[in-house]
Amino acid sequence: MKKNKFKIALITIATIVPLLFLSFVNSDFDIAKNIDIFSNVIKELHVNYVDEINTNDLVKSAIDNMLEELDPYTVFYPESDIEEYRLLTTGQYGGIGAIIQQKDDFVMIVEPYEGSPSHKAGILPGDIILEVNDKSAKGKTTSEVSSILKGQPGTTVKLKIMPYGENKAVVKEIEREEIKLPNIEWSGLVDDKIGYVRLSQFTENAAKELKEEFLKLKDENIEGFILDLRGNGGGLLHEAVLIMNIFVDRDNLITYTRGKTKDRNVEYKTTFTAVDTETPVVVLVDRASASASEIVAGSMQDLDRGVIIGERTFGKGLVQNVIPLPYNSRLKVTISKYFIPSGRCIQAIDYSSKERKKLNDSTYVAYKTKNGRTVYDKGGIEPDIELTNPTFSKIASSLYAKNVIFDFANQFYKENEKITEAAQFKISDKIFNDFKNFIKDKDYDYETETESLLKRLKNSAEEEKYLSEIESEIKALEKKLQHNKDDDINTFKGDIVEMLQAEIVSRYYHRKGQIEVTLQNDIQVKKAVEIIKDKKQYNEILSPKK
Repeated sequence: MKKNKFKIALITIATIVPLLFLSFVNSDFDIAKNIDIFSNVIKELHVNYVDEINTNDLVKSAIDNMLEELDPYTVFYPESDIEEYRLLTTGQYGGIGAIIQQKDDFVMIVEPYEGSPSHKAGILPGDIILEVNDKSAKGKTTSEVSSILKGQPGTTVKLKIMPYGENKAVVKEIEREEIKLPNIEWSGLVDDKIGYVRLSQFTENAAKELKEEFLKLKDENIEGFILDLRGNGGGLLHEAVLIMNIFVDRDNLITYTRGKTKDRNVEYKTTFTAVDTETPVVVLVDRASASASEIVAGSMQDLDRGVIIGERTFGKGLVQNVIPLPYNSRLKVTISKYFIPSGRCIQAIDYSSKERKKLNDSTYVAYKTKNGRTVYDKGGIEPDIELTNPTFSKIASSLYAKNVIFDFANQFYKENEKITEAAQFKISDKIFNDFKNFIKDKDYDYETETESLLKRLKNSAEEEKYLSEIESEIKALEKKLQHNKDDDINTFKGDIVEMLQAEIVSRYYHRKGQIEVTLQNDIQVKKAVEIIKDKKQYNEILSPKK
């Protein structure tokens, strides 16, 4: 009997091993075959195609199209895009340090970073780039101009600039520097005893910097702490774990990964004694909070260490690794999925299927937090308190989108050498009246919801042959609505004033000043302060429902 079992085992092994071997051989053969075909196609095109071709561009397009079949986070970086790769992975790049955007046929400076080469060179918001290195910038896109502006620190770039509001161009030679985007955009008190830090990314030293800021705030005897992760698209996984270690003690599981091979299955736990396990914490999130932000928010929720306020997060539960390739190129490839302490994977979209399905009600699974609260894997982190900041009115949004508010701020800056401190600056009646005069000849047309409904009504009436009967009434309504739009500037003064205040302050106090101003009207921040001050409500949120 034993001999028969042994023979069966041998037969089974003898059957499986050749099949596995054959599978590996077939896989290797398919790869070799397709690489051979691809290289021959490139060679034949180079020799035979009627026009000159750029082989580098063709290969890049082929790789990009191949990777599109996978997920949007698996990306190829050729040597020419190495500065973009560095920016994504380290928050650093070589360049002049400015945000740019398209304006008609040219590219415009929107914001020179404080202390950057562009700032030191006297470049201001609204300046137009006419030439780069003696070559016309007309017709070039922001990405094309950006790639030229980036380069090795210590090298120079020559710009021909048309300063805002001027009619005479100037030439500036700017030496590129190492530009490091800050992990922390603003830190301070948002109430007498409530500390606040806006963390914009998770690059190297993010946890160290956050710890330093938190300790400074603790010296102010804070009674609560707000960590703002809104708009934070993530970054380095280990920084997220270290950040959690500020608030929870050692040996707490923060996240774990699961991949194709065993070496991709890793647990990430806190390793140090926490800085503070008692101070109430609120984490602010929105739809753009992703990846490492979701690890922090999700583990805060699963470990019942803090209250989450805002909108459901993005839902990126995929982990990438960067693989060096020949000729200084890189491949950022998805290697595993990450899970948070309760066992939830917060990935929202299944990229393994052609349909790229999102999670829906029928697939939600319930999990438990450390205290026994019920949470769900709904694709992203669902806040404990769901709260969305109100949207701006149509007129305010149009004034902003069409750069009317931007242009007025530039004019104000040219005419006013200084203003009060950021937090104290207010839009006076005189400034608002000046703005109303400024926009008289500006294009900021927009369609209200009522106009949109009226247009649909008119189209429906025309289709159903009723238009002739009600056309005079529709025209009267259109005229009335146009008259009301003229009054919208006063009706929605609050929205416009808020935008003007932030934009003008940014000319004098840059990004930090702008954040300080916008926090004053931020209902999510106000809610966070309210929850921290109400200890009973804070504790009830973190307790299981009876």
